[in-house]
Amino acid sequence: MKPAGIHHVSIMTPEVEATKDFYVDVLGFTVRDDRPDFGIGGYWLDAGAQQLHLVEGAVPNRAGQHFALRVDDLDAVVTELRAKGYEVKDPFDSGVGRQTTVDDPVGNMVELNQPNR
Repeated sequence: MKPAGIHHVSIMTPEVEATKDFYVDVLGFTVRDDRPDFGIGGYWLDAGAQQLHLVEGAVPNRAGQHFALRVDDLDAVVTELRAKGYEVKDPFDSGVGRQTTVDDPVGNMVELNQPNR
């Protein structure tokens, strides 16, 4: 097998609307309108050519799981998020770029990553 790429990442949230608002209003995702009715709350969101699926349910215990968003100007993103009241760790050099993290409203960790060019 040779994957062609990542199609989507799915995360759990007990607060579907607040979590959707964070990803759409704060991080710039867009809502898809093709999510089937699975009998539980959730949204499918676009981030470029990839998707994030929000699924209603308990957030798992934090054990390092996360997904990363590639950004072009990490310092500007950190400044913008902090101005909106979000706690964002100071960026650090990871050897292949710079990165930091921010939590969504229910505690899912999102890495913000600016790769070296």
